[in-house]
Amino acid sequence: MDNNNCYHCGDDCGKKPIIWDKQQFCCDGCKTVYEIFQKNDLSHYYEIRAAAGASSKEAEGKYDFLAVPDIVEKLLEFNEDRLQIVNLYIPHIHCSSCIWILENLNRLQPSVLNSQVDFPKKTVRITYKSDTFNLQQLVLLLARIGYEPYISLEDHDKGKKQINRDLIYKLGVAGFAFGNVMFLSFPEYLDMPRDGVGEYWLEEYKGLFRGLMFAFSLPVVFYAAQDYFISAYKGLRSKILNMDVPIALGIMVLFLRSSIEIMFNWGSGFFDSLTGLVFFLLIGKFFQQKTYAFLSFERDYKSYFPIAVTKIDENRNESSIQVYEIKAGDTLLIRNQELIPVDGILVSGKAKIDYSFVTGESQPTEKAIGDRIFAGGKQMYGAMEMKALKSVSQSYLTQLWSDAVFKESKSGKFQNITDRIGKRFTIAVLSIAFAATTFWIFHDPKMAINVLTAVLIIACPCAIALAAPFTLGNMLRIFGRKKLYLKDAQAIERLAQIDTAIFDKTGTLTSATKLQATYEGMVLTKEEESLLKNTLRASNHPLSRSLYALLAEHDIVTLDTYEEHVGKGIEAGAGDDKIRIGSAGFAGGDVVPKASDTAIHITANNDYKGCYVFNNHYREGLSDVFLSLSKHMQLVVLSGDNAGERSRLQAILPTETRLIFNQKPEQKLSVVRTLQALGKKVLMVGDGLNDAGALMQSHVGIAISEDINVFSPACDGILDASKFKELPRYMEAAKSAMKIINFSFMLSLMYNVVGLYFAVTGQLQPVIAAILMPLSSISIVAFTTLMTNRVGSKLD
Repeated sequence: MDNNNCYHCGDDCGKKPIIWDKQQFCCDGCKTVYEIFQKNDLSHYYEIRAAAGASSKEAEGKYDFLAVPDIVEKLLEFNEDRLQIVNLYIPHIHCSSCIWILENLNRLQPSVLNSQVDFPKKTVRITYKSDTFNLQQLVLLLARIGYEPYISLEDHDKGKKQINRDLIYKLGVAGFAFGNVMFLSFPEYLDMPRDGVGEYWLEEYKGLFRGLMFAFSLPVVFYAAQDYFISAYKGLRSKILNMDVPIALGIMVLFLRSSIEIMFNWGSGFFDSLTGLVFFLLIGKFFQQKTYAFLSFERDYKSYFPIAVTKIDENRNESSIQVYEIKAGDTLLIRNQELIPVDGILVSGKAKIDYSFVTGESQPTEKAIGDRIFAGGKQMYGAMEMKALKSVSQSYLTQLWSDAVFKESKSGKFQNITDRIGKRFTIAVLSIAFAATTFWIFHDPKMAINVLTAVLIIACPCAIALAAPFTLGNMLRIFGRKKLYLKDAQAIERLAQIDTAIFDKTGTLTSATKLQATYEGMVLTKEEESLLKNTLRASNHPLSRSLYALLAEHDIVTLDTYEEHVGKGIEAGAGDDKIRIGSAGFAGGDVVPKASDTAIHITANNDYKGCYVFNNHYREGLSDVFLSLSKHMQLVVLSGDNAGERSRLQAILPTETRLIFNQKPEQKLSVVRTLQALGKKVLMVGDGLNDAGALMQSHVGIAISEDINVFSPACDGILDASKFKELPRYMEAAKSAMKIINFSFMLSLMYNVVGLYFAVTGQLQPVIAAILMPLSSISIVAFTTLMTNRVGSKLD
């Protein structure tokens, strides 16, 4: 850095720099940020990023508009109870150091509670205390540390579609240099010409040619190949031998040796191999990037969530619509335990909203009619009606699903295997390279440099590292197309390891759309029927939804009280009337239906009335699903109902299936934990309502989606109910994906063993190694893509 440049931002300090801690700064802002870094042990930032900050002078006055409440409201994602959340697009995010500093904002500013970077989209989602810190101060802080956000009120989305073309530029520079170096090297490839004139011409100008080759190599080494050096340096600083270490070493050895050769007129060097190596490396990276972009798909609400929300039209008719069909001005019915899909205004009913999905705070917030409510909250007090203020935000539900607030670590072992293989392989390559070089120094010194660079280049573990992400990425896309929506690629790894499957009964094994009910007991009055209908309207339980659809229409009544007791039933009130709906024990029922039936008992104003008896309809293909799974794993059915269905299930399911009844949600969770304590890898399949604890605890939790909003962050996947019978095939596909990864590992190792043999024996030129190395990576990518597509075709 120049002597008069600011240590933090790199700007000219002028005639009166601020000196502090033996460093100079252009302004108090840069000095303050430096002090914060030092105080919080973040000074490593200056070592991993040169000229880290952006000038605070440039940001001065630029963001005064963020002091206007109306403008801030448009930018905020969440604004409630002295807590605000904003998602900012930051074009300067480009490497791990960027992620590191942005996710440590809470150490720079105590008012920042949490910050999460989405690296592919170059965004950071920041939660902060709005009573001690505001959006303008946050943006200025980001600008001062070098990460000025892009903010456009008129065309915000357009700004987020900017494309990073760095790789294309680097590829162009490397390709241009490689072509010219090959052209300049051509006369020496043909050896010295025989005629005197030609020989004189070459001898006279070879210094110029070699100088030009050196000049062409400079932008290749210091620009096009800089990512490899940066990655290797950061890895070594962290005492990690990553896959870029041998590549960076090979490039540097070629460059230094070639420069020395032309400097002392020993020869023309290896500039053709050097520029060719970087060019073909970047071609491989470009191909990988394009292929992965093709395999990946926008992880938004349209792709992931087969969920619906109830819309109320002008005639008060209720109908289910997909969340992406919501428009500003629509009236939506949000039931108990349902997620609020969009920002809106409460227009009817009472609201007690749990925003823990968004903020991590579990204390529900009560709302009155006219209050604003935010997307991501969960209604905890019966039914309410809201007026939508906007459509569903792109990828918002996916963001909630993956949020670390409620995300429990379920590490996948194959990623760890990849890391371990990459580290050990790098150590092995470096050892072989230096051992082979030492051997050739004593036997034929001219061959030593060729052997060293050929070994370092050909034996790169890139292909090994690519096997898992490309296989799992493509399988994630295929599963989504087949209506199994998984949270992340690691869920596929865990799904392949399952040896025990647990199924909830009601709403999972049974189909709510085919249930029929008959009433047994005293006739309900019109007022009691109305209260029953409105109480059921507020519930999201499968039996409640089924009975609600079967009852006659009644006027909508706002409930004064509502409480849903998980696994037991509901109690509600309107005016002086009270009602209890649920199990016999909860409602105080004395009518005993047939043992094989499921019943909802009703007590009105402390008088038991009777019960609605349901005849369970099990899902199509249930027997085949259990028969197929029983060949490879232990099966368990958990039910909150009584044991009346035991004989019927025993007739349908394999004899070794365990049937456990009268299970409360906490007991289901206990069963999962008990099996895991025995070393079992547990799959939990539930309806996403009463099974949240078991879904979260299990190795893989899958929620079955029918025609209601079953969104639950506790689950690892959502399976469309129409695809329930395909579950065994999905699990087999996950195992096939793991076999593809293992085979890819072996294929890559075979590539490297063969390549190392020719490199160590001196039979492989560096430029040939430079061509073969990315080809091996490309072949692995092609292999995993073709094989996973083949597995996917079997799911059709």
